[in-house]
Amino acid sequence: MAQRKSSDPWAAARAVRTLNDAHSALVPVMPAPDAAREQWRDFYLRSAEVYGRVAEIDRGHHHEALYWAKREREKGEEIARALASGSAGDDGSGR
Repeated sequence: MAQRKSSDPWAAARAVRTLNDAHSALVPVMPAPDAAREQWRDFYLRSAEVYGRVAEIDRGHHHEALYWAKREREKGEEIARALASGSAGDDGSGR
């Protein structure tokens, strides 16, 4: 019997246990470069959660995963602030 593909595109990213797997799993859920700022905000905040969880599991890459979690969270929060204030980044994307 064929396996049914998950309808949740983030399922694979939430299941990762290593930093390398996190990087690989996040590529397929990354929005298109011209996607709405809300999509980028959500991507960055969700990927921060993935990296934060990996930091606790992949202890050999704890500090590097924390760096990525912080980086993604800051990018997401920056877009959220821009959306709240009605402004955008220099290129109009809010990124």
